[in-house]
Amino acid sequence: MATCKSTSADTVFEIWLASRANPNSTGQRLPPGSHRPLCSRKLRLALRILKSCSAEIFGMLWSLHPWRIVLTLALEIIRGLSPAFKGYSQALLINELQRLIISRQFTCGDLLHLVGAETTRIGFEGLLDYLASSSEDVIHSSTRFLLEYKQMQQRVRLDVPTLNDPVIRDLLHESERFVRSFNGMSSFGLFSTFDLTHILSLISELVSHLLILASVTSGDFHLHALLLSLILSVLPLMLGSRHAQADLEGCDDSVEIRALVTQEKMHFLAYSNSHRPELALFGLGPWILQSWAQARKTMLKSGRQESILKEAERIPSYLISNINISGLLFVMQNIPLLLATHSPSASLGNFLLYRNSIESLLFTIRRLLHAISMAYQNVFLMAAFCAASSIKPRLHPDDDNVVQYKNNSGGMSITARNLTYTYPGSTDPAVKDVNITINAGESIAIVGFNGSGKSTLAKILLRILDHDSGELLVNDIDIRRYWPEEFHAHVTAAFQDFSKYDASVRENIAVGFVEELQNNDAVESAVHLAGAAGLVRSLAQGLETELDFISTSSRSDATPWASPHGTKSELSRHGLSGGEWQRIALSRAFMRANRPEVDLILFDEPTSSLDAHAQKRVYDSLQTISRPASGAKKTVIYITHRLSTARHADKIVMMDKGTIVEFGTHEELLTRNGQYASLYKASV
Repeated sequence: MATCKSTSADTVFEIWLASRANPNSTGQRLPPGSHRPLCSRKLRLALRILKSCSAEIFGMLWSLHPWRIVLTLALEIIRGLSPAFKGYSQALLINELQRLIISRQFTCGDLLHLVGAETTRIGFEGLLDYLASSSEDVIHSSTRFLLEYKQMQQRVRLDVPTLNDPVIRDLLHESERFVRSFNGMSSFGLFSTFDLTHILSLISELVSHLLILASVTSGDFHLHALLLSLILSVLPLMLGSRHAQADLEGCDDSVEIRALVTQEKMHFLAYSNSHRPELALFGLGPWILQSWAQARKTMLKSGRQESILKEAERIPSYLISNINISGLLFVMQNIPLLLATHSPSASLGNFLLYRNSIESLLFTIRRLLHAISMAYQNVFLMAAFCAASSIKPRLHPDDDNVVQYKNNSGGMSITARNLTYTYPGSTDPAVKDVNITINAGESIAIVGFNGSGKSTLAKILLRILDHDSGELLVNDIDIRRYWPEEFHAHVTAAFQDFSKYDASVRENIAVGFVEELQNNDAVESAVHLAGAAGLVRSLAQGLETELDFISTSSRSDATPWASPHGTKSELSRHGLSGGEWQRIALSRAFMRANRPEVDLILFDEPTSSLDAHAQKRVYDSLQTISRPASGAKKTVIYITHRLSTARHADKIVMMDKGTIVEFGTHEELLTRNGQYASLYKASV
C-alpha cells in the first residue's frame, strides 16, 4: 500500500480535491479521471466521502422506485445463495445416480425423474434471474435519466467565471464520469456491478465444460450425450438470432431519431462554453432542461415499450439458455464421467461438490476484488458529482445581499469606478481602471484599436464576467447585488462572437427570447428590425429552413445539431455567408430588444459584415426602439470600428490598452485633437 501525505479537508469538495493529491509528487494533482492509488490516506478519504454522500445518493435513488429497490435487493440476495443450492442439488443428483447404477436398478424413468427435478430447479433459477434483471433494468433506466438530468442542471446554472476555473472544470469532468458510468455495462452505482468479467467468466466456463466433455467422449452413449449438450447449446442461440432479426425488421426509429437529435442539441448547449454568454443572457437554462428531458424521456419510453412487447417472446429462449448452460450441460458432462468410473462405491457427488465449491469460491473472490476496486474508484467520482451539485456560481450574490432589479422606463444608468479585470491565467489586465458614467437612455459608442478591451468591458457590463476590482453600479446599485438571471432579463445583446446553430432559422432567431419560439409575429418583427426579411424570404422554407454552420465554418467549431448522417434533414440544410449569419444574430438580439422590460441594448460589432445600407437600417431600428414616441427610452451601447457610425451616438468612448483614454461627444473629441480625432481623420 502506498504512502500518502495527509491534508485537512472538511467539505465534500475539499475531500475530493485532497483525493487528487499525487502521492509521488508534492504539490501536484492527479489528472482528472485518474485512478486513485490505494493508500491509507485515500482510503480514509473514501470512507469520509461515503459518510457524506451515500445518504444523498441512495436517497435520490430510493425516491424513484422504493419497492423495486427492495425487490431487487431481495432477489440479489437469493441469487447470491443459488450457487450453493446448485452445487448441493447436483451433488445429490450425482450420488443418487451413482447409487442406481451400483444397485443395477437403473431405469430411464428414474433418470428422467432426477433430471426433471434438476431441470425444475434450474428453470426456477432462470426465472429468478429474469425477474431480477427486469427489475434492475427499470431502476437503471430511471437512475440514468435522473443523474443525467441533474448533471445537465449543474452545467446550465453555472456562469462563465465559474467555468473558467480549471479546478471546477476538473470537478465537472469527474462528475460526468460518474454519470456516464450508468450509461453502459461498466457499473451500476455502488451496490451492483455489470462488467465484462461476468461475460468473460461465462465464456471460460463454457469452454471448460466443452473440454471436459471432449475428454470423456468414448462410445456411442457418450457421443450421444455430448451431441445432446451441443444441440441444447445451439438452440437458444438460434432462437435469440430469430428474435434479433425480428427486432431489426420491425424497428421504426423515426421518433427515436428526432428525439436523439434534440437530446444531442440540448446536451451540447448545456456543455458548450462558447454558447455560455448567450445561454446566461437569454435565460436558456430552463428551456434546455425541458427540451432535453422531453427528448430523453421519449428515448427511454420507446426503449421500454419495445422491450416489454418482445420480452414474452424472449422468455423461452432465455430459460432454455439458462437451463442448458447453467444446469443440463453440467449434468450431461458428469454422466459420461460417472460411467467411466468402475468403482461401485465411489461417491462422485461429494467429490464434485468439493471441486465446484473451490472453483466457485475462487471465482467469487476474483469478482469481489474487482467490484471493490471499481467501487473504490467510483467513490471519488461520486464525490465529484455531489460536490458539483453544491457549487455556487461566482456571479450569484449572497442571499442576504440580494436586491430586486426595478425596471426603469427611461433606460439603464451605469457607473463604473476603477473597473479592472484580468482573464484567468493572464498577468496583464484586459480592462484597467475604467471610469465612466452612462446616463439612463443615452446611446454610447465604444471605439478603439483591436485588443483594447472593448468586448471584455461589454461582457462585464452585461454581467457575463465579474470585475476583479473597482465598482460597477447599475441604477445606483452595485451590480453584484442583482441576481444574474433577473438582471439578464432586462438586457439584450448581439455578440461579436455570436453563436451559430445547426438548427432552423426560427430556432436560431428565437433563442433570443425562447418563450416566443412559436410566435410568428414576434419572430417576423425581429427579422424586420434586423433587415433580414429579404434573406428569410429567399430561403426555400423560410423560417423553417435548416441552417448548416458546418458548410461555412471549420468542423472543429461546428455545433453538432445535425441529424444522423445520410438523413433527409441533413442533406437539405442551407449554408449562409458571414453577412447573412450576422443578420440572423441581429434578429436574435431584436427578439428581446423591443420588449418593455429591456433597459439596455448592447451590440458588439453588430454590422461588421454588412454593407452601408444594411448598417443604416440596423441603426435606424436601434433608434426607433430606444427612442420611441412613447418616451420610454432604452440605453444603447454599441462597439464599432466604423467612426462614421459612432459619431451619431450621444457620447463616444475611446479605449486603448484596456482603459478609457477619451470620453465625450463627437465634436468634443475632435476639438481635443487626441487619439479619437487622429483615428477619425485617418478614416475619412
